[in-house]
Amino acid sequence: MAGFVNNLLILLLLFQNICLGFRSPLSVFKRYKDITTSLSSECLGSDQPVISFGLSDFALDIRMPGVTPKQSDTYLCMSIPLPVDDEAYVVDFKPHASMDTVHHMLLFGCNEPSSAENYWDCDEGTCKDKSNILYAWARNAPPTRLPKGVGFRVGGETGSRYFVLQVHYGDVSAFRDKHKDCSGVTLHLTHQKQPLIAGMYLMMSVNTVIPPGEKVVDADIACHYKRSPMHLFAYRVHTHRLGKVVSGYRVRNGQWTLIGRQSPQLPQAFYPVEYPVDVSYNDILAARCVFTGEGRTTETHIGGTANDEMCNFYIMYYMEAKHAVSYMTCTQNANPEMFRNIPNEANIPIPVKSDVLKTMHGHHEETKDSDTSYLLQQAKKEEAEILDQDFHIEEAVEWPGLDLKLGQVSGLALDPENNLVVFHRGDHLWDENSFDSKFVYQQRGLGPIEQNTILVLNPSNAKLLHSTGKSLFYLPHGLSVDKNGNYWVTDVALHQVFKLGASDKEPLLILGVALQPGSDKNHFCQPTDVAVDPITGSIYVSDGYCNSRIIQFSPNGLYVMQWGEETSLGRARPGQFHIPHSLALISDLSQLCVADRENGRIQCFRLETGEFTKEIKHKAFGRELFAVSYVPGGLLFAVNGMPYPGEAESVQGFVMNFSTGEIIDTFIPLRKSFEMPHDIVASEDRTVFVGDVHAKAVWKFASAEKMEHRSVKKAGIEVQETKESETIVEARLKNKPESTDPLKNTDKHLVQEASSTGVSFVLITTLLIIPVVVLLAILVFIRWRKTTVYGGNSDGEHKLDSSSGRILGRLRGKGSGGINLGNFFASHKGYSRKGFDRLSTEGSDQEKDEDDGTDSEEECSASPLPPAPSSS
Repeated sequence: MAGFVNNLLILLLLFQNICLGFRSPLSVFKRYKDITTSLSSECLGSDQPVISFGLSDFALDIRMPGVTPKQSDTYLCMSIPLPVDDEAYVVDFKPHASMDTVHHMLLFGCNEPSSAENYWDCDEGTCKDKSNILYAWARNAPPTRLPKGVGFRVGGETGSRYFVLQVHYGDVSAFRDKHKDCSGVTLHLTHQKQPLIAGMYLMMSVNTVIPPGEKVVDADIACHYKRSPMHLFAYRVHTHRLGKVVSGYRVRNGQWTLIGRQSPQLPQAFYPVEYPVDVSYNDILAARCVFTGEGRTTETHIGGTANDEMCNFYIMYYMEAKHAVSYMTCTQNANPEMFRNIPNEANIPIPVKSDVLKTMHGHHEETKDSDTSYLLQQAKKEEAEILDQDFHIEEAVEWPGLDLKLGQVSGLALDPENNLVVFHRGDHLWDENSFDSKFVYQQRGLGPIEQNTILVLNPSNAKLLHSTGKSLFYLPHGLSVDKNGNYWVTDVALHQVFKLGASDKEPLLILGVALQPGSDKNHFCQPTDVAVDPITGSIYVSDGYCNSRIIQFSPNGLYVMQWGEETSLGRARPGQFHIPHSLALISDLSQLCVADRENGRIQCFRLETGEFTKEIKHKAFGRELFAVSYVPGGLLFAVNGMPYPGEAESVQGFVMNFSTGEIIDTFIPLRKSFEMPHDIVASEDRTVFVGDVHAKAVWKFASAEKMEHRSVKKAGIEVQETKESETIVEARLKNKPESTDPLKNTDKHLVQEASSTGVSFVLITTLLIIPVVVLLAILVFIRWRKTTVYGGNSDGEHKLDSSSGRILGRLRGKGSGGINLGNFFASHKGYSRKGFDRLSTEGSDQEKDEDDGTDSEEECSASPLPPAPSSS
């Protein structure tokens, strides 16, 4: 009985420690120390990087691991993982740096550092994914202080899992004694939820050009603020050598309120906002950088090298936790005219003493820039990453989704888990008999589609994960998914827009009147697509084939406003549509882009006003542009239609720079051919899906580097597989006629499926069997040998058993607690818990008749007008 009680007490103590481990950072210290490289003994305090202040608070010491820079203006980076898996908050910073050796330090938060080394040259970058500046220290500059109750959110489902420290060593003469540097910063973190969450707002010019010899050049940035209120408490300015002064303002009702003003030639740390400034919905944030081109003989552009320029104004803010956004950007000038009224102080350079300039820029003409690595990853990810000349995407030929049996594919989207969502028409077709001259659906007798019209597929292997939408729709068209995973769809036969929950059989919201076309506030006429603002919840509908307008509704479906009109004779003017066919919502810039199909162009508008902002039109588009998709970071994807007889433009996909409209890349499939690509959707990792309404197929495309070195993970074994040879084979076969025998097609599909899964299975099985066979062979041989020589068991046999027992014991050890799968997946390079909260809103329409190759779906236009284009 006493033994039972003792065992029970021990179990209770273990259970208590486990429970405390979920809240105490001490529970992960051992794991943390195991993966942390020991630092130099000269680094005081670095032997205990995590210090507990109790159950909820702890300190994290982030230090350079004893480095000795060899030359001046060296930038070194190191990373350290957040030592807890659950959500935490950074509430204070304590720098450890000497002005004699360190020029400045920057601390970033991200999920994947650029290197796994102990430390590395920052020219390789800071982070592979999006990074946020959390802290900046510069000599002769005040330290960053967070207001009480404010914290940077890290860890958990959405926060950063790594800290990356960047240290700029200006003058290395202090290292003549070869001592090792351990500069860094100590963070104070807490598990206690903070009522206010800190974040960063970056204002950045991306297209400024400074003419040579020009005395004064202004770079202006302005954006309408469309989020919950935020409070500004610190700012930072940044340019290269030509910058004279940078100023930032909040503009409200025409009144300019200074956020901060500073010379970019002074220490580039975060300076406190002198007087509290709050920013509310519909305020404007504005910034101006003043440059001079004197001393230059050529034009200077925005870029990351010392000979380029930058114009950045960083704002550190806090918001209520329930509305918090950790990072926002502004890269445009929404209202150039307003800068006529900018306060004169913004135009007056701040004088800087020559000795300070020398201290700032060091002793080398080719000084590296403190923000080069940050801009090349952060700003370029936001705007200029798309200028990478090596960027190219091609078909993922191993993806089996092309062989799915689908109806006419009208819409594609990605859900918050990044799964592919397909909207198709089952056994219904849109043909010349579908509508009368007044756009009333004529095939109601067929009833609604009896198949599930919404399919959710695994984007990697096309496996069906979920399906819905049975007996609801007649002619599906547009599809998007909101940040909560709800499906928003349009039906051109019903003339309606629907909101459906992922697991709901009945719609949560219906807009429009069933089977009744119209053009007032309560009716649609063949609506083509729908988009939902992830911030405000506002609903935008493109309407459509027989109307030429965009309609905005409130989150609960109340009419707000509309804009657009029919295209007039001659060249189409801004705001005129000839089938607004697909929508792409650019929430980070508060814009909505529309694929103006029959005008062969993309038009973009301000969300809040419907005001026209830009047109993107290229000869390569041809006469029709079907669908458009936007990826945060500045990439725009689109697909066009088949060329008219006698025209040379081919049907293909396009990748564009959103800021400039420039075409960066085009792409076509290797298997089959585009016939009428109807919708396109892209993810932030440059994976692209295209749905074809006529081919009844979905293609997958990916960046070339991903295709060349993709990781295949099965049975816990990672195999690096090069797809180059497979791609070449498919390219050689693409011109061969396809078999018309359905049995042969089925066999081909089975062979392809076997080739993609069988090789990995055989490889894995072989790797597992070989050591077992070898071990058994050794056992049999030794047993035979001993029996032959000694005539029975021997010590040698017992030794063998003992040895094999040790091997098997080690194997069992690995299987029973040796590997922490939770930690393995949480820290694995390819693992992410973050879904795509952005909206995917692209639809398209119009297909050609399977029998004669002509347009099969009548374009919706009034009968007295000339023959309308096809519709699908």
